[in-house]
Amino acid sequence: MSNRPLAYVLSERKANLGKMAGKIVIQARPTGRKRVDHRSFCDEVAHATTFTGAEVEAVLRLAAEIAKRHVENGDIVDFGDIGTLSPSFQSKLVEKDKEKFNPNVHITKPIVHLAPSKKYFTLTGVSYERVTVTDKASKKPAKKHSQSEPEIAIEP
Repeated sequence: MSNRPLAYVLSERKANLGKMAGKIVIQARPTGRKRVDHRSFCDEVAHATTFTGAEVEAVLRLAAEIAKRHVENGDIVDFGDIGTLSPSFQSKLVEKDKEKFNPNVHITKPIVHLAPSKKYFTLTGVSYERVTVTDKASKKPAKKHSQSEPEIAIEP
């Protein structure tokens, strides 16, 4: 897979903050070309693998590398239960009629953005255990409170 440049669009807007507040500026926004669905992504990762204990780690590492390669090409990757990976970057503001927009100068900090799946990152079936803060001077262990003890909320 050869690298393609990240696609972006320029948009005009009125700056709200900073030294360009109130002026019409141009800003770059990343735009994706296509979406790699999870099944195709998994097929691509599994193409040259056989699964053993040691290879599972290698497959996960390979999956991350392939996903990053897709994102570097401007694509959005559905990473299954974990969420969606997409390219992003910061763009400096350029005053519309003062300076020409130069992507090599005005686009900075390209990153992989993870939009986490709420279902995956929401913990269910967890229990809670209340402990008291340990006294650093005496180094006594924290006292545990069972869940059956009533909780009294004190608000200042």
